[in-house]
This record gives sequence, structure tokens and C-alpha cells, in this order.
Amino acid sequence: MNFDEAQQLERSYLLTLYTPIRMPMVIARGEGARLWDTEGKEYLDFVSGGRAVTGLGHCHPKVAAAIRHQADTLLHVSNDFYTEPQLRLGERLSKLFGGRSFFCNSGAEAVEGAIKLARKHGYKTSGPEKHEIVTALSSFHGRTFAALAATGQPKYHKGFQPLPPGFSYIPFNDVEALRAAVTERTCAVLLEPILGESGVYPATPEFLGAAREACDENGAAFVLDEVQTGLGRTGKMFAYQHYDVEPDVIALAKALGGGVPIGAVVAREPVASAFEPGDHASTFGGGPLPAAAALAALDAIEEEGLVENAARVGEQLAQGLRAIQEKTSLVSEVRGRGLMIGVDLARPVAGRVKEQCAARGLLINTVGERMLRLLPPLVLSEEQAERGLGVLGEVLGSAATE
Repeated sequence: MNFDEAQQLERSYLLTLYTPIRMPMVIARGEGARLWDTEGKEYLDFVSGGRAVTGLGHCHPKVAAAIRHQADTLLHVSNDFYTEPQLRLGERLSKLFGGRSFFCNSGAEAVEGAIKLARKHGYKTSGPEKHEIVTALSSFHGRTFAALAATGQPKYHKGFQPLPPGFSYIPFNDVEALRAAVTERTCAVLLEPILGESGVYPATPEFLGAAREACDENGAAFVLDEVQTGLGRTGKMFAYQHYDVEPDVIALAKALGGGVPIGAVVAREPVASAFEPGDHASTFGGGPLPAAAALAALDAIEEEGLVENAARVGEQLAQGLRAIQEKTSLVSEVRGRGLMIGVDLARPVAGRVKEQCAARGLLINTVGERMLRLLPPLVLSEEQAERGLGVLGEVLGSAATE
């Protein structure tokens, strides 16, 4: 299938929700940090399959083997039954974070579950008045209704109002605004430790510290959305570990399944006990196939030292990008942690840079027309990082003179 055929089939049979952002290629296969299209062209993947999902790269042998074995053994039973992969995955996440887990199918569902848990905790401790949730402007938490309401970007709200009430938004990293917003009516503060979709902006230690203090003072749950930042992406298993804070709840997804859809809400006491039987559920959540894939993904992350690799190769990329910045005025800022890097541009040419990188075999992401976002897989080698930097240096250097 070529790109023209793919477009025709999309126009005929799919809701065209992705047309403006689809790249002009049809991806056929992947291995590690590389992808190939149906024309046989090879690409170096600096987006982890798109939006940081394939943190282990494509078709990681451990994950693929676990999927094959589980598919031959048991594909699905509902949560009316126990299955060992789900229980072992809960045990594994508890060892990494503490607390107990609820499994779902995506990051938006994980955030929805965390919101419901926080609301129920507020209700049980103080009654229905304790239902307000404080989030950040420029945040992104998902596209289902409560997650959309939590997202502090009005452009995503347009056309879908009325959204669920009870959400307020503060400027990211504004400590005084946060302290003023959290009251006795607040059941949760929900934050990304690093803003992802709006351009890789890390939280300051003061901001997350103030959030923890405000939650403690007002009996609210401190919830971190680690859907994009979790599981090694930033050079720590979880991004909050860069800070001197401990959240009550985290939302996970994206890299958790090694490419297979799965999400999780992981909650510590006393917040975890707010949920009672029947309060929440998911037909497919934590099914044996995605749970087995997630266990294999966690094995690979730990056994292959991929968190440490993300820190090391991420620093290599950041240094290389700053070297490019010194050579061209087009790059105005480089920021991020580990393999989660944002590059600000002085002129609105991000789309053209993305296209020219793809033509040279490098896939990157953009945020608007003035920002590049790099989210390579945790398995990225130093040699692949240098190759990517070479392409970026050529393209940015050329764009600077246009």
C-alpha cells in the first residue's frame, strides 16, 4: 500500500481526525529505534512510535515473546475472574511506587480513574463540597470528558462544552497561584511533572513542593500524570523522582505495555482505600495479554539498564543540540530531562524542519510552528543519537539561512 492508497481508504472509511498530522508515508515494520515504510525507506524514530509509546523501541524481543506466549495461552477474560499476569503486574508496580493499582486501556482512562478516585476520597473524608480539582494551564491530560476538563488548554475544550465542572487552572510553576487556588474544597491537585504536549517544560522543585504542602494542609490528594514521563523516559523510573516529593497517586500508560494499550492508576493509602467495590471498572483493563506485555516491558527496562541509558543518551542529545544552538540563531532554547527534549525555534519553521528531517530519514515531533519535540525510545544507542544530531544539524543549519 502506498501513501495515495492510504489517503483514499482513510477518506472513504475513517473519520478523518488525524489527516492534518499524518506523515506522508505508510509504516510497514519496526525494530528497535528504526522504522521502515512500505516503499522500503528506513527511518530513525525520535518519537517512539508517536507520543512516547514505544519506549522500548519497536518489537522488543521480550515483549514480542510475552505476547506470543500469552496469545497462545489466554487472550481475555473479564475482571470477573483472577488472572496471574494482572496480579503480578499489580505486585510489580507496588514494588516500584507503592500502593495498589487499577488497570485500564489508555492514559486518558488512567487520568479519569485518578479523578474519580480523588473525588471519592474527598467525598468520604469531607462530603460532596470537597470536589474541586486544581490543574495547570498548558497541561494536557487526555480527550475523554473529565480528562479534557482537567486539561488547561481552551483550544481542546471548544465545541465540547459543557464540560464537567469543578476544575480550576493555574499558571504552571506559579507557586503563589497554586497556594491561593488550593482550599478546603479541593480534593486534588493534578499536575504533569513535565508539561509534555505543550512543549517539554519541567516543573520547578518549588512548584511541586508547594503542591505537596498545599495538599497536606487541605486534606487533598496529590496526583501526578506520568502518562508520558513515567517508566524511564526522563532518566528516572518516574519523573517525580527528580524532585523531593512523593505523590499519592500516579497515572501511567504509553510505555507501560511496550506498545500494547494499557493504562494504570497507582494509589497509596489512605487515598487508595477510597474506592469500594463497584465504584469503577473496565472490561478490558488489565487483561492477560496487555498485562503480560507490561510485565515483559518492565523486565526489559530494569534488566537492560534502560533508565540509565535514557539519562546518558539524553544528556548526549541535549549537549549536541546546544552545540547546534551555538552555531545557529534559529535554535533559541533546549530543555528537558532524559529522552524528553524540547527545542524552541526563533522562527515559525518547525513544520518545514519536521518534513526535511523525515526526508533525510529522521522522525521528529513538533508543537506548533516554533517548537520541536524529541521523544526517542529508551533503547536509543549513542551512535543513533549522533546520527540524529547530524540530521538535525544539517536541517536546522539549512533552515537558518532560508
